[in-house]
Amino acid sequence: MYKGLAWAVLLVAVLFSSSALAVREARVFDVSVTIPTSDFYVLPITPGFLEREQQMVWDLVPGRLRPLREHFDVRSSAGGINARLGAVPMLFNGGRTYIDLSVTFNGQALSLDDTLVVPQDEARQGKRVLLDISAVEPADGFTPGEYYGSVELLFDAVRP
Repeated sequence: MYKGLAWAVLLVAVLFSSSALAVREARVFDVSVTIPTSDFYVLPITPGFLEREQQMVWDLVPGRLRPLREHFDVRSSAGGINARLGAVPMLFNGGRTYIDLSVTFNGQALSLDDTLVVPQDEARQGKRVLLDISAVEPADGFTPGEYYGSVELLFDAVRP
């Protein structure tokens, strides 16, 4: 009799316990962080911006590409910040058609030569600045197709 009662109590406890009625899901994910030095950094404010492909959007009404824009946090305790392009920026469709790109950083047009993009007084305090990549419309207009390309930006601290 006691054995039967013990089994009944055990069965009731198992059936009505919160763990028996709960559904459990477990997820594991990776977490990482990059903490820049306070001496020099040029970092996009959107996480992963530099790690994934960016798409320029075709605007149907005016028939042109919308600029690609991203804000960067910049700082240099040593002096100003120079920027330059590592290669001529363009989009290419694999044939004979390409689209030139115009790149500005903090309102300064970039080329293959060093350009001061953040003066010393602003760089020492830190600042949020805009990267703007715009398509240069060809004289005969844009040719339909799939285009790909890369923009290589190089940043250096300017020693006073």
